[in-house]
Amino acid sequence: MRITRSIIPNLFTLANLFSGFSAITLIADGDMPKAALFILLAGIFDALDGVVARLTKSASELGVELDSLCDAVSFGVVPAFMLYAIYFKPLGNIGLLIAALPALAGVYRLARFNAELTGLGDKEYFTGMPIPAGAVTLISFAVFFEPSGLLPNIGKDSFVPAIITVFTSLAMISRVKFDNVPRFTAKSLRQRPFFLLCFATAVIIGIWTKGVFVFPIMAIYLAAGFIRHLAQIFRNNTDDDGDDE
Repeated sequence: MRITRSIIPNLFTLANLFSGFSAITLIADGDMPKAALFILLAGIFDALDGVVARLTKSASELGVELDSLCDAVSFGVVPAFMLYAIYFKPLGNIGLLIAALPALAGVYRLARFNAELTGLGDKEYFTGMPIPAGAVTLISFAVFFEPSGLLPNIGKDSFVPAIITVFTSLAMISRVKFDNVPRFTAKSLRQRPFFLLCFATAVIIGIWTKGVFVFPIMAIYLAAGFIRHLAQIFRNNTDDDGDDE
């Protein structure tokens, strides 16, 4: 095996996978909060591998494929297994199917992303909710928001977990455009100062509330993507009507 500069970002990518595997073992042991922290750690490694690849100028197609394979485990299989363990195991085969939806949708979205990839540079928007964002949405609900008791009527016996799981999975395979995580750079600050400020504020609120408000923030992120998509459809239909006249 020839050792090149690409080995450095690839090690961060593999650390993402190791964090995901560690989360699986913790879920099997019933330690959901610690498992959630390892999923967060996987997300940090997932972000760092791209940063390191750009710094070392070692971005490659191999790195893209490796990143997708690791993401499929850490942000697809792991959240699905956690949802099954917390909510859906008593439902038998139906519960198994519902719990598997984030993994199925996430893997499909990753495959579609790779098939449509035209370059290795940063993108302002992603088509379909990114699989790490989907994982954060589901994990933050199951581990932090629902157990907090802020909305006491949302219980493990309700349909709410299933609805959130299905809707998040559909968002991942949709054609709705979602904002990419901004880079904390001078260029990003000039181009999208408001979004960068919103992202930084969301991170601070998530930390300050010990994860409880992460799910509401992700719900806003989801809603913003769909609202923008519907507004674009309305705008296009209006323009078409104007052209017909």
